[in-house]
Amino acid sequence: MTWFTPPKQGSYLPVVALFVTFLAFSSFAVAVEMPNLGRVEFPNSGSEEAQEPFSRGVLLLHSFEYQDAREAFREAQEIDPDFALAYWGEAMTHNHPIWREIDRDAAREALGRLAPTHEERLAKTPTERERGYLEAFEHLLGDGDKSARDAAYSNAMGALSTKYPDDMEAKAFYSLSVLGTQNGVRDFATYMRAGAIAEEVFAANPRHPGAVHYMIHSYDDPIHAPLGLRAARVYADIAPAASHAQHMISHIFVALGQWEDSVDSNAKSFEVSRERAERKGLGVDSLNYHALQWLQYSYLQLGRLDDARRLLDDMGRYVTESGSRRARWYHAYMRAAWVVETGQDAPGGHGAESPNENAQVLDHFASAYAALDQGDLEAATLAYQALAAAAEKLERDDEASAGARTQARVLTKSIRALLELAEGEPAVALALLAEASEAEGALPLDFGPPGIVKPSHELYGESLLSLDRPEEALKQFEAALGRAPRRTQSLAGLAAAARALGDVETADRACGELEAIRADAQPASPLPTACG
Repeated sequence: MTWFTPPKQGSYLPVVALFVTFLAFSSFAVAVEMPNLGRVEFPNSGSEEAQEPFSRGVLLLHSFEYQDAREAFREAQEIDPDFALAYWGEAMTHNHPIWREIDRDAAREALGRLAPTHEERLAKTPTERERGYLEAFEHLLGDGDKSARDAAYSNAMGALSTKYPDDMEAKAFYSLSVLGTQNGVRDFATYMRAGAIAEEVFAANPRHPGAVHYMIHSYDDPIHAPLGLRAARVYADIAPAASHAQHMISHIFVALGQWEDSVDSNAKSFEVSRERAERKGLGVDSLNYHALQWLQYSYLQLGRLDDARRLLDDMGRYVTESGSRRARWYHAYMRAAWVVETGQDAPGGHGAESPNENAQVLDHFASAYAALDQGDLEAATLAYQALAAAAEKLERDDEASAGARTQARVLTKSIRALLELAEGEPAVALALLAEASEAEGALPLDFGPPGIVKPSHELYGESLLSLDRPEEALKQFEAALGRAPRRTQSLAGLAAAARALGDVETADRACGELEAIRADAQPASPLPTACG
């Protein structure tokens, strides 16, 4: 997970084959399976001709393929202009609970094309159950802050799923709504409740893309990730045509440090987005930069530096071509990850030139870290001053999350600590790193590449090792690995600290993991001295 929140991209799609069964109800009970997107059964009162695009929209919606889902729902509306749930579906594409985003104006516009008022829309909706979907969504458009609206919507979806216990779509969207009430704070009790609801849907329909998707979101932290392995394996097979689905399974793999699996899923995810862009004649900003970022981080852990650098250079070309805010953010993060993991600098500035303070923080951090690695204290000090200024701007940004502010503070303290160490002030440096580690420890557990691109526990441990304090360092590396399992720099630090303490068993175990992870490193990279 990252608190440096880049804008998310649209959807990635295709549809290959379709199997539909119509049953005799007062409304259509449609079991739809699309081999590349999954299977849903969503009874509704739309016309028979509108069922295929509507169900396709629902399948895409469950895989967060929002743009393509929107197109499918509009296709259903064109076929059946009075199909209330088709307008509801389009409105749903503007609500992104996991990403803490909603475009209320766009959602209102979509619903307004069915009828101008909520009451008129309900009057055009034939069944009580379908009206329940529209009434629940209305909470997202009401008064009050976003947290209150999200909670009211979730409560309404919970009531709908209780009233219609056989409606797996109500249950699936209820599970997602529960996750959406957390506003980026990982409350394990709530996440497990969302996972349990999704598990019910999975038991009823093992090909439901939303069930496995929301199970993964519920379990994608290092503690619960083993619970998500089954869903990850299934989701890859259910929705190979959805770029987000192929990426999503790596949430579990990264949480477990399964870097080869993460490479495979994110490479596929990016390729699906590339094929979609080519098919639809879209620009580079339709590409799944998010998958590219995770792919590069996984390459770095594996020591596949040539591959990691190639992706960073690709991202630089995408910035040049698009110049977008989100492209600049991704380049800034990928550059920072490259600098931290390799000790080598790379051309920067894209993030520093962005209006996004998150990207500025990352770019200046990378420049400062690289200068310190090269022993250039003057350049490092200048970059630190720019970093501190960007972090201060972020503090004043009312729209920035508390997590983003915390991470900017942690990265700023980290560079300041390294400067103090370089200038012969170890006590000051360690005090700063203790503060940074405490602040990071108070953040929710990450998923994916660490938002604090150089984890503070890891940096604290390395600094303690440099001062010949291995016992304290060992504890910091253990804390770092608790938040990011099988991260290679933390494993190397753990091995060095354990070896210095004469703890051969711990050192050999860490070295064994490093050797397994780096078996196919390119170019071949030597293991740390502690591993012989």
